[in-house]
Amino acid sequence: MPRSKRRLHSRSGSRSSVGGGGGGRYDEKRLKHHTESGGGDCFNKNARKSNTSSSRRKRKRSEESHHRRSQAGSTGGGHRKNRYREEKATRRHEDRTSRNNRERELRTEEPKKHSNAAAAVRNDAEGHLMYQAGDVLHNRYKLLSTLGEGTFGRVVKVKDTSRDHTIALKIIRNVEKYRKAAKLEINVLEEILSKDPSGRHLCIRMLDWFDFHGHICIAFEMLGLSVYDFLKDNKYEPFPLEHVRHMAYQLCFAVNFLHSIKLTHTDLKPENILFLDSEYTTVPSNAMRKNREVRHVNCTDIRLIDFGNAIFDHEYHSTIVSTRHYRAPEVILELGWSQPCDVWSIGCIMYELYLGITLFQTHDNREHLAMMERILGPIPYRMAKKTRTRYFHHGKLEWDDKSSAGRYVRENCKPLARCAIADTPDHVLLFNLIGRMLDYDPSDRITLAEALDHPFFSKLPAHQRLHTRYGSGEKSTSSSSASLTATGSRDFSHSLSR
Repeated sequence: MPRSKRRLHSRSGSRSSVGGGGGGRYDEKRLKHHTESGGGDCFNKNARKSNTSSSRRKRKRSEESHHRRSQAGSTGGGHRKNRYREEKATRRHEDRTSRNNRERELRTEEPKKHSNAAAAVRNDAEGHLMYQAGDVLHNRYKLLSTLGEGTFGRVVKVKDTSRDHTIALKIIRNVEKYRKAAKLEINVLEEILSKDPSGRHLCIRMLDWFDFHGHICIAFEMLGLSVYDFLKDNKYEPFPLEHVRHMAYQLCFAVNFLHSIKLTHTDLKPENILFLDSEYTTVPSNAMRKNREVRHVNCTDIRLIDFGNAIFDHEYHSTIVSTRHYRAPEVILELGWSQPCDVWSIGCIMYELYLGITLFQTHDNREHLAMMERILGPIPYRMAKKTRTRYFHHGKLEWDDKSSAGRYVRENCKPLARCAIADTPDHVLLFNLIGRMLDYDPSDRITLAEALDHPFFSKLPAHQRLHTRYGSGEKSTSSSSASLTATGSRDFSHSLSR
């Protein structure tokens, strides 16, 4: 308590004691003085006795008078007056209670209008909205079935009753951090929609969004399976090279558009790439095993989804981004990152589409770096010296090749140049592009505008070469075409020579 207030409180206490206890002592002194003064001379015994007798007579008369008044009150007007006071007090109390109740009703009247709807909304222990088929959200979206579930919430197949067509509704968990992330994603989706209202740059389009009792709901066009789910359902059978070519081109085209509007996706992976339609045809496998059939998707058109982690250039960049297997070395080494980290992720995805397996199958930073060195060559000395992480000693990665982890890396990783399943020009060109995307130094890494003009994509039919129709989002400074021979036999960079 401030000193001034403490002094004020002390003064207030003094006043209380004076007005309370002090007053009592003052009355006692005054009573003593009155008693001692008697009729005048306080030492006169007869006067004191006379005063005492007089006091007794007065007290007796007072008691008799009080008794008579009590009797009169019990039988006459006094009783009626007391009963009137009681009734008046009772009515006053009832009026006050009634007024308070009415005020309480007025305060709760508005929420009561929605009480039935609110009571019907239930969440499970993790904050997911509990629903069943046939429920209608926002007086418009009839829930049909669940399409998928993630940490953010659930994606539900719904019928838009106002337009009579089926869409996907992303229902976010009623948890504060996921609500905030959803609002950030909505901001990104609105920016994409404003820059590309027709959706020609292959990013998923937001149709609507609303808040349903704490659940942020985002409506999207209905799409097919994710590339990862198709790969998994196909027992990780690699995609044909022509499918890889078209899918990789579309991915470069979509992400290059994001880069042109100052966005970095930061979470590119097969789970976030969806087929427009995942219908497939079953064909015999080229594998040695007989009687095995694999699925070939009928249409390789894709859409890029999940912008919950997308970051504008002017926004805060957290230290760690991207899912582990698609994380760039500058992120692991905490050297700062920007759009080139998306290019690295695309290189990893292209490898996975081509071979059906993850390029960096690990969950440990040091092991991840060891895999990079095994596949791509030594990490540049300048990056090793610049990082504040403790994975290097005198610029060299501290790694025990003889450990069980070391044996695992040796047995499961090999130089990128030896990963192609054929040495024909198309396969060579593919790995040349992947190698340039996996350049350690972000400043030396190929840009997506350059990648769109890479010879690997030259065999795409004209109607699929979207950047020649709509533009690549930024001018390409690529010299890839000139630097590669017609057969595509240009030597790989030094990082692929091991």
